[in-house]
Amino acid sequence: MGEAALELLIRFIGDLPASPAVDLDGADEVVAALRPGPQEDGRPLPEILDAVRRGAAKAFNTTGPGYLAFIPGGGLYAAALADFLACGLNRFVNVWNAAPGFAQIEWTVIRWLDDLFGYPAGSGGILTSGGSMANLSAIVTARRALLGEDFQGGTLYLSAQTHASVAKAAILAGFAQACIRTVPTSSDLALDVEALRDMVQKDRADGLRPFLVVASAGTTNTGKVDPLADIGALAREERMWLHVDGAYGGFFQLTKRGRALFRAIDTADSITLDPHKGMFLPYGTGCLLVRDRRRLREAHMVGADYLQDLAPEADIPNFADYSPELSRDFRGLRVWLPLMLHGVEAFRAALDEKLDLTHLLYEALVDSPGFELPWKPDLTVIPFRYRPRSGDPEEFNRRLLERINASRRVFLSSTMIDGRFVIRACIVSFRTHRDRIEEAIQIIRSSAAELEG
Repeated sequence: MGEAALELLIRFIGDLPASPAVDLDGADEVVAALRPGPQEDGRPLPEILDAVRRGAAKAFNTTGPGYLAFIPGGGLYAAALADFLACGLNRFVNVWNAAPGFAQIEWTVIRWLDDLFGYPAGSGGILTSGGSMANLSAIVTARRALLGEDFQGGTLYLSAQTHASVAKAAILAGFAQACIRTVPTSSDLALDVEALRDMVQKDRADGLRPFLVVASAGTTNTGKVDPLADIGALAREERMWLHVDGAYGGFFQLTKRGRALFRAIDTADSITLDPHKGMFLPYGTGCLLVRDRRRLREAHMVGADYLQDLAPEADIPNFADYSPELSRDFRGLRVWLPLMLHGVEAFRAALDEKLDLTHLLYEALVDSPGFELPWKPDLTVIPFRYRPRSGDPEEFNRRLLERINASRRVFLSSTMIDGRFVIRACIVSFRTHRDRIEEAIQIIRSSAAELEG
């Protein structure tokens, strides 16, 4: 059984360079074939694996080199091996004495991340299912630390470019929509610090309780990095919690250019990261770091009599006390094994390559007549539009995106910025190299020229 599954996976990965960046032709038939549920008698494994293979083929090719849409996820093979081992061994790591060695692996990963961002010895964190759960836990922790049990009148601040999961998390944490303040952005789409200051001071004067500001270390729309040092200084001045959403961009901290952009990120009270983005790991791998892990524990720990036989926290935390989850998978192995196998430098080099490829694509489009690129990328997102000689620019750019994606060699996505339709490319996959970006440049240019006629 293992050999058959491994053969499928090796063939799938080997075919990735030639596979379409998106292929949904015939997806309805695949879905229909997968609709029936299990029967009383089992089915042969080859038949089942063939259904898995067909399901993987008819999809966005999120692991391929041409996937430049949304935020790509690389699906590093070494992490798949780690998950295979973790699921097969099936050890419980959420309380440390149930599997001390594996709990230490998870704690080693957290401590390495804390060190990467310059956090002190008393810091900590938790590996989550993704940035959404990390943002939720961060807001709950800030609420408990600064507002207490009665959090009426608490207000939190984010910009229109902040990821939607933050506002969603605030609502799930019990805050009304009216408590969520949207701070204006400057012309480069970064959070406007002076506008934030005015809003906070006005809310205080009105008897409200400002307690949290969320800054982005790379927005999804444009990859913009907010002025973290200035926002942090204001947060300290106003006795507010600073949370940095680095789900997309945070791991560029490994690079010299990223560290320069993220100056003063170590002053944040908490940071969201997504290893399934910047570390190229499988989906379902997020992280929350908190400068004072005691506060994270206080916000999440609830005792139970049936857990009285478990060992109290020691050198290794009981992760169940730091998260909404009691039962959870052993996420630490899928982070630890690739780092130990490849070394940190391999990840740094891959991220530096993505920054270089972004510069290549950006400069090529800047030099191409008709293209508009209003925002120079901080990280690896390139938003752009084409200005046609005649006709409706909105309709033209929608058709342009369709034509680019019809090539099936690259797959881009879109967004709305200031009410305008914008095409965006995001380069994060470790399998994307110069040859595919040069091909993307030709596809984008030729698609625009063909539409212009």
